[in-house]
Amino acid sequence: MHMADALVSPAVAGTMYAVSAAAAGYSIYKVKKEDDASKIPVMGVMGAFVFAAQMINFTIPGTGSSGHLCGGMLLSALLGPYAGFLTMIGVLFVQCLMFADGGLLALGCNIWNMAFYGCFIGSILIWKFIMKNGVSKKKITIASILGCVITLQLGAFSVTLETLASGITKLSFGAFVSVMQPIHLAIGLVEGIITACVLVFVYEARPELLWGIGGSSEKLKNRFSLKKTVAILAAAAVVIAGGLSLAASQYPDGLEWSIEKLTGDTELESDGEIYDKASQVQDTTAVLPDYSFKDSDSAAGTSVSGIAGALMVVAVCTAGCFIFRFFKNKKVKISE
Repeated sequence: MHMADALVSPAVAGTMYAVSAAAAGYSIYKVKKEDDASKIPVMGVMGAFVFAAQMINFTIPGTGSSGHLCGGMLLSALLGPYAGFLTMIGVLFVQCLMFADGGLLALGCNIWNMAFYGCFIGSILIWKFIMKNGVSKKKITIASILGCVITLQLGAFSVTLETLASGITKLSFGAFVSVMQPIHLAIGLVEGIITACVLVFVYEARPELLWGIGGSSEKLKNRFSLKKTVAILAAAAVVIAGGLSLAASQYPDGLEWSIEKLTGDTELESDGEIYDKASQVQDTTAVLPDYSFKDSDSAAGTSVSGIAGALMVVAVCTAGCFIFRFFKNKKVKISE
C-alpha cells in the first residue's frame, strides 16, 4: 500500500509529513520516558522481520491482486505504540530511499497510512483493551485479526482521502473507495493470521515481550531466553528476506490493482519540478531499485535486496536509538 508521488500534491504531501513528524516527535518523547534499553535489539530485529515479511506478496485468490504485511500491529504488540511506530518509520525510510518503494513526496502519507493506524489504533484501542484481563492464544488471535483488518481499512481509506484532497488524478473518489476497501479487507484478514502466528510464538517462547499484558493475573513462564527468542526471530527474518521472498506473488498489490481497475494501468504519471527532483533523489539513493540489481531481473538480486535491506533496517533502528538517546541505561542485556 505504498503510495507513489503521482497520487499526492505537494500541499497534501507537506501536511502529511507534518502530522507524521508530530506523531514521531511525541513517540520519541514517550520512548525516552520509558527508558527500557532491552527494546533496542527487539526494535532492530523486529524491524528487519517486518521488512522481510513485506517482501512476500501473497496472492488474493480470484482477484488477480496480492497483498503484503504492513506490520504496524505486529510491532506495537511487541514494542508498544511508540517504539513500534518509530521502528515502522525506519522500515518505510529504508524502503523509500534504498529500494524506491513508495514515493519520496508520499513518504509522510505512507508513514501515516501504514504505521500510525496499526501502531496507535491497533495497539491502544484494540490490543491493549482485549489483553487487559489476561492474555491467551485465543485473545492474541482475535486481537491480531481484528486489529489488522480495522487498521488496514483505515489506512486504505486514508489513501483515497489523500488522493481526493490532492486533486491531481482523474480517480473518482467513490470508485476508488469501492475497490480499495474490499481488497484491503481480504489483505487484512491474511495479515491478521500471519500476525497472530508470530505473536502466538512469542507468547509461548517469551510472553514478557508482549506489550500491554501487565494486568494478567496468571504467572507467565518464559520458555526461551530473550537472547534465544531474538535469535530465532532474526534467523526467520534472514530466511524470509533471502529465500522465501523469491516466492512472492507477481500480481500487483492492493493499491496498484485498484488503480489498474480504474485506469487500465498500475502506474500514474506525475508532472512538475518537485516531482522530478524527488524522483532524482530516489534514483540516486536507490541502490537496489524494486528490490533487484539495476537492469537485471535475476533472483540473486531479490535475495541480496532482502538481506541487505533487513540489515539496513537493523542499523537505522539501532542508530536511531542512540542518536536520540532513547535509553539512559546504555547496557543492553539480551541473555536472560
